[in-house]
Amino acid sequence: MAELDDIRALVEVLETGGFSSAAGRLGVSKSIVSRRVSRLEADLGTRLVTRTTRGIAATEAGQEFRARAARILRDLEEAQDAVARHGGEIVGCLRVSLPLSFGIRHVAPLLAELAMRHPRLEIEASFSDRLVDLIGERLDAAVRIGQLRDSSLVARQIAPARTVIVASPAYLARHGRPATPAELAGHQCLIYTAAATAEWRFQVGRRWVAVRPEGRLRSDSGDALLEAAVAGLGIGAFPTFLAGEAIRSGRLEPLLLDFPTPEYGIHVVRPPGAHVPGKLRVFIDLLAAHFSGDPHWDPCRSAARVRTPAPGMGQAEPGG
Repeated sequence: MAELDDIRALVEVLETGGFSSAAGRLGVSKSIVSRRVSRLEADLGTRLVTRTTRGIAATEAGQEFRARAARILRDLEEAQDAVARHGGEIVGCLRVSLPLSFGIRHVAPLLAELAMRHPRLEIEASFSDRLVDLIGERLDAAVRIGQLRDSSLVARQIAPARTVIVASPAYLARHGRPATPAELAGHQCLIYTAAATAEWRFQVGRRWVAVRPEGRLRSDSGDALLEAAVAGLGIGAFPTFLAGEAIRSGRLEPLLLDFPTPEYGIHVVRPPGAHVPGKLRVFIDLLAAHFSGDPHWDPCRSAARVRTPAPGMGQAEPGG
């Protein structure tokens, strides 16, 4: 009879596309994964995987077995979760994807708190600004900033994300302070190259205007651009969760506060489904409780007067 470990090995190999990646996911050696799949094939008397020029693929029998096996493993996980909740425990492995800067600064401390509260909970966190496929990569949840693109996911907003225009006191002393968005054309701006749009948008009266910033320093790292702004190299547009500490300490000054910038949402998203495992429920509840109300990182909230998103705005938060 097939062992659960052998079934898990096959499902991971087929879902990750290789023995090495499956071994990394399972926390065992590649040879152990290979041995488990071979043992499962011997038990069933048929080949389940085949090698192609592109890697590993399922045979016809493997595809059918995988679909049924994955469902069995999900049912088993739900059953284990239900029993654990009766005992007041949170168990299992929580797999989450987090934006790089926001995740390290604001979510990582909460993951540590979660691990302290629940000693039997395993946590696997990936910090990247890459837009991950939750279902394909078998993730429990992801934190995303900006407008959500995948409507099939279940989303919960945990905090607002607001953009602020900033520069260092040294830069402003040398180059002056822009009084309107149009005056940014005469300044060195710091360009975030990973943004969905190269424009900065402002509300002027009742309409939104777009400014295309120009500057000699560009980066796909919000943290790198923030350091450049603090060093006096130019004017930057940053989410307040990234620039808030520097504003509070006086290293950066907010600019153009009479011209509101778009407001986004910070969401935690999960795959569709009625069942929410206990490990995921406590994670989402902790984020929602910690970030409720006006976020602590918004030192210029009262002055910024930020409002609803401008039409057509995409996911464009530096370091998000």
